[in-house]
Parts: sequence; structure tokens; C-alpha cells
Amino acid sequence: MQDTPKGSRLHIALLGRRNAGKSSLINALTNQEIALVSSVPGTTTDPVYKAMEILPLGPVMLIDTAGLDDEGALGNLRVKKSLEVLEKTDVALLVTDSSTGFGEYEQKIFLLCAEKNIPVIIVLNKADLLDDYHRNLRISEVNFYLKRIGNPPRPEEKTSVVSEDNSPILVGNSPVLMVSSVTKEGILSLKQHLSKVKPTEWLAPAIVGDILSPGDMVILVVPIDMAAPQGRLILPQVQTIRDILDHDCLTVVCKEYELKKALDSLKEQPKLVITDSQVFMKVSADLPPDVPLTSFSILMARYKGDLLSLARGAKTIEDLVPGDKILIAEACTHHQQPDDIGKVKIPRWLRQMVGGELKIDFANGSNYPANLDEYKLIVHCGGCMLNRKEMLHRINLAENKGIPIVNYGILIAAVHGILPRALKPLGIEYNQL
Repeated sequence: MQDTPKGSRLHIALLGRRNAGKSSLINALTNQEIALVSSVPGTTTDPVYKAMEILPLGPVMLIDTAGLDDEGALGNLRVKKSLEVLEKTDVALLVTDSSTGFGEYEQKIFLLCAEKNIPVIIVLNKADLLDDYHRNLRISEVNFYLKRIGNPPRPEEKTSVVSEDNSPILVGNSPVLMVSSVTKEGILSLKQHLSKVKPTEWLAPAIVGDILSPGDMVILVVPIDMAAPQGRLILPQVQTIRDILDHDCLTVVCKEYELKKALDSLKEQPKLVITDSQVFMKVSADLPPDVPLTSFSILMARYKGDLLSLARGAKTIEDLVPGDKILIAEACTHHQQPDDIGKVKIPRWLRQMVGGELKIDFANGSNYPANLDEYKLIVHCGGCMLNRKEMLHRINLAENKGIPIVNYGILIAAVHGILPRALKPLGIEYNQL
């Protein structure tokens, strides 16, 4: 459970008013007391992330948020933080206290999710406090609202009463469930419906296996330097190895100085060589030109985001001039090395390309700035700590403002003149972008 990377987990956000029972619902879903529960409104302040395993879903990231009806200056900041969670949400649980009903706050968040194409399950919590008459009344209220906004139920779905076995009542594309976090009523049904409504595109189908055939040999070039974590490999390398094995292919892992020996040991040339971006130049020079070559970072660009958009962003590097303002964004925080790729190497390469100084800003972790239109180019990391939803959101924010965006590996390949070769195994002709 704990070994599944954060970015590979289905992100489920619980949203609703204060005291709707969001934290209690998390405890009921996981069958553990992992969220702080209190009758005092506003117990949950900032979004709280909890990595869990929920059958039949598998590894998930549950996100408990502050109440959307929080008040005051501090409360408004909490609401803002809660709404920002939507940019990384794969499925939303819209939780309401069934005794108070479905009101303006629930309607607001439902429409926001609809705008962002986020599947929603409407959870009428605290069902143990209602009799059958009031249960039907609450569900009728939700039905009325959803019909009014043009989300009519499909003919085969029940729409107005609770079934005898308390099974969920579906309205349009959004299931409506009566749930009790106290008695566990409806919890199993909620888990089952999470499996049904999760978007099929929440995670790309493969990192590299979809362009391989069973039995293919792949060489992975993995430098072990100061930036390599002690005793282990970095996440994209591990994920790529697993993906290759899952597709019944063979892999040889070596350092950059061992590539020639690895090639000589094979009876036939490898189907593909995948390298760490920082040794692109050496690997490209040592590798015969007819052997396909790409990088972990380029594969992650395709797996986590939009490879075509990022490749197009690389072409704009040639248009940079001294004085341009650049944003370098990393999705995680880590200890900076003396020759750090984001803080040192990429700025140096860009300055060498333009022949002068550039204005460079840095953003780390979740601090993705809103003033993107100030920049001539955004250079993003591979996004291994982000889920696909958030990485695509960051790319779309840049594109909507007309700002080119590229990731580390694609930029490195571009500045060293290797990008056309590195894109070709993935079916992209650089000159046609």
C-alpha cells in the first residue's frame, strides 16, 4: 500500500460544508480512525492527504478539505485552498449533511466539478438520523436540482425514491447515495460506485510498454551520481522497469560508462535505449544511430501529461533573447546538489543558448504561480510526484495564456540537438511540430 507512488494513486476529494461529516466518512471508508473528527465546525483547516488502499479501487489518495461555508478572512483562505484541490481531483465526493439538505454550497461545488469534467458522487451523509419520509425528501431535492440544470436521468435509472435495499439512486451521471458513517450504511455501495465512476484516462495506459512487443530487449542507462538517492533508484526509473516487466519485455540496467559493454553483450541490438537526460550527450554518442533512443523524462512527459505540447514548447527555446523571463517549476522539494539540474544546469544551458542573462524564477512543490503570463517560457520537471490530472492542469494553464511549456528532459534533448532522435521512437517527427 505505502509503496505506490503518490502520482499513481486515484485522487478522491471530499468536499462539502463544515460538519457535513467528511472526516467521519474517510474513517468509515478506510475502516480506520485516520481523520480527526469533532462536532466543532471547522475542525479540518488545510486539505489533508491520506494515502490508503480501498478495495476494489486499490491505492488511492483521499483528500479531506475544509468546509466550503467557512467564514471570515481566514475561512476564505481555507475555502480557496479547498477549491484548489479540484485541479488534482480524479473523483469528487460531494458530502452533505442529509438533515440540512442540498443547498447553494453543494450546487456551487457540483457546477465547478462539472466545468472541470470531474466525476461526482453526491453523498447524503448521516442517514441514520432520518426516517424514510425525510430520506425521500432529501433525494427529491437533489433530483429537482439536477433536472433543473439539464442533467436528466437516463431512462433505466430510478430517480425519486430510495429502493427497498437502500441501493443508490442515480441521477444523470452522478450517483446519489444515502450513507451513514456511524452505522456504515451505504459504505460498501459507495466503494463500488467509486470504481464505476473513476475516469478511464486518470492514468495513462503505459510508460513505454505500449510501443514494445513481448520479448523485446530494452537498455536503461542510469547514472549513479550525487543526485542519486542512497541505495535506490529515482521514481521514474523504477516505474519504467516495472512497466517493461509488466509488458513481458527484457531489460538491462547499466551506468553511462557501461553502455558499450552492455551493447556488446547482446546477440542483437536492443529495441530501445532509455537514458537519464543528464547523460544524453554521452549515450547518444556511444549509441549506433540506428538504435532508437529516448529518455525517462520524455517518457514521463507522455505518461503524465501532453508530450506534443511539451515538444512544441521546446521549439520556442530558439526564440529566447537576453532579458526574457523564465519560470523553472518543480513539483517536489529536494535537497539541492552543487550542480542541481533545475537550479544550476538548465539556467546555465539557457544562458549559453541566448548569449546573455535571463530573468529566472523558481517554483517548488504545490506553489505553481498564477502570473504565468509574465514568462516567455515555463520549464517544468518530469512531474513524477504529481498525478496526471494536476500535470495536465499545469500544462493547460500555460497553453491558455499562450505561454510555451517544456519539461526538463525535453529541454535537455533540445539544447543538445538530440530531441528529433529522442522523439522518433514515440512516433513524433520534430520537424513537423
